[in-house]
Amino acid sequence: MTRDALQPAENRPPLVATMSQRKHRQRPARTSSPLQPASQATLLPLGAMLLAGSVGAMAQTAPTTATVTLPTVEVTESAEVPQTKNELRTTNTRIGKGTQALRDIPQSVTVMTERLLDDRNLDDFREVLRTTAGVTFQAGETGEEDVRLRGFSLQQSGDIYTDGIRDGALYERDTFNNDRVEVLKGSASMLFGKGSTGGVVNQVSKQPYLLDQHEVDYTFGTGKEHRLTGDFNFMLSEDSAFRLNAMVHTADNYGAKLNKRGIAPTYRWGIGTRNEFSIGFYHLESESKPTYNHPWFLSNGVIVPTLPARNYYGLASDHLDTSADYATFSHTYRFDRQSSLTTRVRHGRYERDLWASVIGFRPAAEQPGGVAASINTLGPNTVLGRTAKGRVGISDTTQIQSDYVNSFEALGKKHDLIAGVDIYQEDAKRANNFPGGNSGLTTLVGTPNDGDSRADTRGAPPFNTFDARNLGLYIQDTVSLTSEFKLIGGLRHDNFKASYVTNAGVANSVSASLWSPRVGALFQPDENTSYYISYGTSFNTSGDTYQFTPGAPNTKDANTPPEKSRNLEIGSKFELFEKRASLGAAFFYSEKYNERNTDPDTASTQQLLSGKRHAAGMEFNLAGRITPKWEIFYNHTWIPNAKIDKSNVALNNAGTGAQVQGDRPGLTPKHSASLWTTYLVTPKLRIGGGLNYRGKQNPEGARHVTADSFTTVDAMAEYTLTDSTVIKLNVTNLTNELYADSLYRGFYVPGAARSIQVSLKKMF
Repeated sequence: MTRDALQPAENRPPLVATMSQRKHRQRPARTSSPLQPASQATLLPLGAMLLAGSVGAMAQTAPTTATVTLPTVEVTESAEVPQTKNELRTTNTRIGKGTQALRDIPQSVTVMTERLLDDRNLDDFREVLRTTAGVTFQAGETGEEDVRLRGFSLQQSGDIYTDGIRDGALYERDTFNNDRVEVLKGSASMLFGKGSTGGVVNQVSKQPYLLDQHEVDYTFGTGKEHRLTGDFNFMLSEDSAFRLNAMVHTADNYGAKLNKRGIAPTYRWGIGTRNEFSIGFYHLESESKPTYNHPWFLSNGVIVPTLPARNYYGLASDHLDTSADYATFSHTYRFDRQSSLTTRVRHGRYERDLWASVIGFRPAAEQPGGVAASINTLGPNTVLGRTAKGRVGISDTTQIQSDYVNSFEALGKKHDLIAGVDIYQEDAKRANNFPGGNSGLTTLVGTPNDGDSRADTRGAPPFNTFDARNLGLYIQDTVSLTSEFKLIGGLRHDNFKASYVTNAGVANSVSASLWSPRVGALFQPDENTSYYISYGTSFNTSGDTYQFTPGAPNTKDANTPPEKSRNLEIGSKFELFEKRASLGAAFFYSEKYNERNTDPDTASTQQLLSGKRHAAGMEFNLAGRITPKWEIFYNHTWIPNAKIDKSNVALNNAGTGAQVQGDRPGLTPKHSASLWTTYLVTPKLRIGGGLNYRGKQNPEGARHVTADSFTTVDAMAEYTLTDSTVIKLNVTNLTNELYADSLYRGFYVPGAARSIQVSLKKMF
């Protein structure tokens, strides 16, 4: 089956259809059983398997001296060819260990395919998350943006993965090598170990496939943006391929300059055979001048964004430099058509150096006329200060992960088993208070990007070190009681150990040994409908953020017991419009108990135990084609009930400060939603539009402050110039909405201003 055969003829993109037709190849017949060595046989496609099996049976009964002449098998395209390039919808995922149908996972899963990333020009990974319902952001006091899902932290718990392996937390991610991004919502420690309270995010890398096909994409945009990406896939033999993805990206951004470079080569051989291997390398470096924050004014407790989002008030010497380098080796051994063992080994280094300026209004004595800055007095001559902020982090990680999958019959029932082991080792160094001396340089509201700078005289970072090791073992079985009913049961054990040494030489260690269960049930009355209920748990160790380093008595305690969480979800998934679209809806209740609420982003020594908090609501996902020409992607998180149920934080007389018992947790809006839809107007013209909405929310630790709701509008028009060339126009934040995106208790980071991009894509 060809890639274009998977979609209606009326809506096949002319570029892809033509290029796919042009690249169809006949390959030599596979002449032996799929259980033979990689050089002789393949497991794909099904027709070839059946033919190989029948030939194998013939060979067993034939005389040893006989020669068997096989008919030619025409294979026009391997099932390994990625399908996410043409669809906003996918029906399978690897986020649950092994390849599973989305309808068989008893939790909400949102998948952003390569088609969606490309349509919306989502080059920055944070922009992908911003178009995901339920995701909010705490401004990066540590220099690492703290991502929240359903109000629970993701980034600092290490809940972002690449190909099922925990990703480094220090670098600025890019999507140039992403085939799709998958978000599993709700507690998932049974599958992933520590963290995963609100859920996990998995970045799926582009893999080599058995076809010669290449793509080059150039984008020019506002802020002097230039982005060039290349995706080159070479079929080297009947079961091997090489793929190279590369990216160069520069932008002025009105002073907040950006320079990124990335390359990701991968070689894969034995594709679809008993022994399949791959080896890949990933390098990404980013040099930028960050807009660290904007100061706010309040009107009746509501943040009033005032400074233009595109204005850069930092110093010319400010920088945020990050890099990621890792190599991954993978081997899949197929025992038979139903069982396999996949082992992955990854070693990498991640680095981050932040040297920035915290922007704030200077005191009244320094303002024009000696009048304090306010909404009424704000003008071009209002004076802004620039306070030094610096962070440095380095992480070296080694990970080994083996996952076994098997489908078999036992006691008269069908079983789908997954089991595995993963080993995680990280050697980390952090200097989270490394600003150097303040320059004393100020600027005016009317003179952004004034070119002032200060010399970097910080010297060697005063590192705290953190060494962590984790061994996880898990097993899960899905039992088909009947053709309609399935039961799911899983259990994981983690053994976590970490040691800490401060730059002052104070040492301590922490360890935890925990069990994580998962149970669920599925009712699937037909192939288009699935109902489910599930219960899962998660835990967060005190070492997750590298911040709970030992100190003086009664300060931060590395031996604080792990936080624990649980998630109950009841939902349904449907195939609609003749299986062109998928719809999911679910009720969820997520609760964190024994909560450790110390703020790891400040120098505070007080440890706050909130005790318990919860979030309850509904999740909606819709992706696919309403008609052959009309395509849609929609996801929506509604959290009407979220509350800090138990806390030892006292309400002060001013009613300010951290959330207290009875408050709604910070960074937990009632509604957040994302919509993207496209329509094929003519065979050559496709148009699209989207909305991103986030409701009112409080910054964490500032109960008296509210960030107002906002909606941004995006638009796209794509035109096929020739069979192999497409031009596309994107306008992001069409109305130039000024809003508070990332929040902290004393400042905010504005959402991106309106941008216009023109892209030219060439396939060959």
